[in-house]
Amino acid sequence: MADISAKAVKELREKTGAGMMDCKKALQENDADLEKAAEWLRKKGISSAEKKAGKVAAEGLVDSYIHIGGRIGVLVEVNCQTDFVARNEDFKTLVKDVAKQVAASPNVEYVRVSDIPAEIADKEKAIEMGKDDLAGKPDNIKEKIVQGRIDKRLKEMCLLDQPFIKDSTITVEELVKQHVAKLGENIQVRRFVRFTLGEGIEKEETDFAAEVAAQMGITAPAEAAPEPVAEPVAEPVAEAAPVEAPAEEPKAGKKDGKKKGKK
Repeated sequence: MADISAKAVKELREKTGAGMMDCKKALQENDADLEKAAEWLRKKGISSAEKKAGKVAAEGLVDSYIHIGGRIGVLVEVNCQTDFVARNEDFKTLVKDVAKQVAASPNVEYVRVSDIPAEIADKEKAIEMGKDDLAGKPDNIKEKIVQGRIDKRLKEMCLLDQPFIKDSTITVEELVKQHVAKLGENIQVRRFVRFTLGEGIEKEETDFAAEVAAQMGITAPAEAAPEPVAEPVAEPVAEAAPVEAPAEEPKAGKKDGKKKGKK
């Protein structure tokens, strides 16, 4: 068994948030390899969380996070089993981290995939099935491709499937499970709501220059009226000169209107 230094235990504890004895055991089980030890602790947390998942979690905290500048606000409820754990600093930190995660994830709308209404999933599937790149593929192949895309899309909409903002090697779900192992109680993210300043309001388009001028008491010059466009005057059409009829030529054998006599 490899010798485990206090420095290695401290480093693993800071990385995973697990207890000191758990960190030491993890390092012993994995020949002092920090990465393998962290993975071992993660699996332990998942196992512990699964065992406690059936227990009622009705205590906990409702906490808020307001992003810098006050343009995004989040309310989140995270539950645990006892008031004792709800007052624990590690639990409070978890709740605050979850609220920050919501603020940093504008596309997230649900806690977990099972919360997504069936009609939303059906709509996403219909969109994927109609994409041009699937045209001509056999139905069984098309179904597998679409299902893979749907699974990915639905996870993008769920909080627990997001990479944790402070450690992208784990998801929010794994973060919660680590705290289950650490605090010894079932912990569940129940719900959240995000407020974005001005969301859903139709903003009026304004003339910035005119607005500044109005605030300074300057009357904006009136726009010059467009000059009227003169309509083209039709030129008079010259009347055609009357055509004179050709003079009738006298007929042969007549003179002064009399017939010639015979000699």
